[in-house]
Amino acid sequence: MLVYLKIYRYNPEAGRNVPSFDTYNIDAHPTDRVLDLLEHVKGNIDGTLSFRRSCAHGVCGSDAMRINGRNMLACKVLVKDVGTEITVEPILGLPVLKDMIVDMNPFFNSYKAVMPYLVNDDVPADGKERLQSPEQRERFDDTTKCIMCAACTTSCPVFWADDQYVGPAAIVNAHRFIFDSRDQAGAQRLQILSDHGGAFRCRTAFNCTEACPREIHVTQAIAEVKNAIIGGIEH
Repeated sequence: MLVYLKIYRYNPEAGRNVPSFDTYNIDAHPTDRVLDLLEHVKGNIDGTLSFRRSCAHGVCGSDAMRINGRNMLACKVLVKDVGTEITVEPILGLPVLKDMIVDMNPFFNSYKAVMPYLVNDDVPADGKERLQSPEQRERFDDTTKCIMCAACTTSCPVFWADDQYVGPAAIVNAHRFIFDSRDQAGAQRLQILSDHGGAFRCRTAFNCTEACPREIHVTQAIAEVKNAIIGGIEH
């Protein structure tokens, strides 16, 4: 099948400092991934095309981009699912460095700000692991699935408009530890997320949940964090 592929291009170092689009007609199979098409262009037509990718199996989260206007992982999207006219653009809300490559530093700075790590200074008396019941583990299981692709955060209208908002991914990763029965820093994270750029900037648009390639219930996790800010943590 013939696919009409339209790709966003931007490269200030090469004089392409005004965004534009290049178009290609490519013979493809219905089961080809959009990442396969981009690799074909880069490997056979234009080696200057730039995009991030790594595992190509939907695990690393490197190749998040907008495909026909929606945030997706290029390695998971099949041609048959998006049609023969495909437009590929960088994710929104982060500065574009070149083509589909964006500056991820603001995203990771928000992630770091919510203390995304276990805090527990109490060493078990037997020197072994800190135990949890299956029910305690299940409480935060959904938010452990985040692969930090930024698809949820860069689909959020509030994130586009407010550079102080930490965004859905940061809140999801805070949720993972706030509701972990082994953690001792939940109150600190809730304090961080109660500020202007925290959980209450969310307007419940559900864009984040729709965009998540791991099918995390992002909007629900944000609501649970809001409830914990108001009423405390229930592990």
